[in-house]
Amino acid sequence: MREYYPLLVSGAIIGVFSLVFLVAFLSVKDKKEVFGFERHMKDSEIIRRLFKYAKPYWKNFLLAFFLMLLAITYDILSPIIVGETEELIKDSFELGELFKKVGIYAGILVVSVAGTYIQAILLQKTGQKIISEIRSDLFKHIESLSHAQLHLIPVGTLVTRVTNDTNSLSRMFTNVIINLVQNFLVIFGVLAAMLALNLELTLMILCFVPFIVLFTVIFRKFSRRAFRKVKDATTGINVFLAENLSGMKLTQIFNRTERKIKDFDERNDKSAKAKMEEIFVFSTFRPSVYMLYIASVLCLFYLGGKGYLGGGSFMGSTITGGVIVSFYMFTTKFFNPIQNLAEQFNVLQSAFASAEKIFTILDVVPAVVDEPDAIDVDRIEGNIEFEDVWFKYVEDEWVLKGVSFKVNAGDTVAFVGATGSGKSTILSLICRNYDIQKGRILIDGIDIKKIKISSLRRHFGQMMQDVFLFAGTVRSNIVLYEDKTDEEVMEACRFVNADKFIGELEHGIYEEVRERSNNFSAGQRQLLSFARMIIHRPEVMILDEATANIDAETELLIQNSLEKMMNVGTMLIVAHRLSTVQHADKIIVLSHGEIVEEGNHFDLIGKKGRYYDLYTLQYEKQRLAAQ
Repeated sequence: MREYYPLLVSGAIIGVFSLVFLVAFLSVKDKKEVFGFERHMKDSEIIRRLFKYAKPYWKNFLLAFFLMLLAITYDILSPIIVGETEELIKDSFELGELFKKVGIYAGILVVSVAGTYIQAILLQKTGQKIISEIRSDLFKHIESLSHAQLHLIPVGTLVTRVTNDTNSLSRMFTNVIINLVQNFLVIFGVLAAMLALNLELTLMILCFVPFIVLFTVIFRKFSRRAFRKVKDATTGINVFLAENLSGMKLTQIFNRTERKIKDFDERNDKSAKAKMEEIFVFSTFRPSVYMLYIASVLCLFYLGGKGYLGGGSFMGSTITGGVIVSFYMFTTKFFNPIQNLAEQFNVLQSAFASAEKIFTILDVVPAVVDEPDAIDVDRIEGNIEFEDVWFKYVEDEWVLKGVSFKVNAGDTVAFVGATGSGKSTILSLICRNYDIQKGRILIDGIDIKKIKISSLRRHFGQMMQDVFLFAGTVRSNIVLYEDKTDEEVMEACRFVNADKFIGELEHGIYEEVRERSNNFSAGQRQLLSFARMIIHRPEVMILDEATANIDAETELLIQNSLEKMMNVGTMLIVAHRLSTVQHADKIIVLSHGEIVEEGNHFDLIGKKGRYYDLYTLQYEKQRLAAQ
């Protein structure tokens, strides 16, 4: 019994570690809170959904699997060849036999290396194709979300999902999946070879397997928890940067740079702590598995040494020097995949955490979608009718309350009223940027919900108060990448009086537009937005505060452009400056989501109601400002 004391001591040490890990596992509980769009998904669900992207490339993965078998052949056969070589040298040594063994060993090694290289190239190409598809699907889905849904998700979060999180999936498809399969096959292949070589020593090695399984289950919980924290912290930093880099000028103007630095440091520290927790989990798991490997090797040498050197046996089986050499190599090849599994498990958990966040975005059901029987409309006249329309952004806060009006084709209709009265909301509803809760909106007598969204918006030209220009050129921002000639672009610019300042640019319509279009004034951006709308020849034009925040000279150009555009088609205008809407065919006055007056400028002035009050108030302000 005393001769087995070293084995008992090794078992006791492993038992203590197992007990400590088990206590830690039971003492830590996962938090159940769900923040924003984050939720917990089962690994099986994540694997099932990722498999849909990998399925079209099953032939590539099958070829990679075949090439993987070549590498496994080396892992299984090399210990046996080395063991036989040791026995060959010990007994009757023949140089020819040695060369033969070495040749076989080298041949297997060359085939294995070649197969591994081709496999790596194949998986890299396949993995990048899969990631591109996931990234494309994610971006398309984000584009399908309604304005209300996009307002709920920070831009930094969406950027993180499309970039960082898809990149985290890359290693899983290009490396981890096939290596996981390879490592499992190596483990079982080596196990089968060890059983064939010596049953008793194999059983001794298998005594360590339950502890490996236990450690894996325990650290799986901790690693997934740590990776979620890392992903959340990364998202937090990206959201903060997306917002604060855009608003950096405001931060500097109000001298709040130190406060913003402090806020960033808090998020940065949180990210560092999350990363340290991830490192701690991994740095504990792999050494634990390595401890089991060292213990198994010590036991092998102890038992092998007693059996071979002492002339005895272990469990009735004689152990030779060749068996010890082969088993040592087999033990290394048995535990190496398990240790690799720790690292691959590290990447896999990171990928699962990223996949979970990607799928939470993909699972957001678009709020505004086509009806099953929606139709395409080739052309519209521009007759618009609201029938008892009710709308709210949030529960129990109606923005529009039973709004009804008609717009005849070719007319110019203006909406005026105090801030929050529902003017801009009406314009957004016509294009189905949002869906109404009650009532109907008709275009040429057709309910807009019966028209495909892409077809509906194709007939509208929208210009918002805050004009957005993409990084690129003046031309690309006007045509929005449609096939238009330079002459058509300049014709649109001349029509809206944008040709004057464009002609002064060094490169004309090919002048660079920098990020956030900070090399153009607000008025110039408005004129470019007019040209963008006109070149697409919409039947209905929507202008929301087109003359806001611009100088008097540019306002005159815009007013002139508006007068031209009124003859193009139906026009809907929202404007606080009543001078912009005086020539409209109809003016609709709103207050607290309800229509209080309708008529043209002179009719409403004569009524001396709400519009008259607004007009005289503005006139008085302008008179005082002129003094």
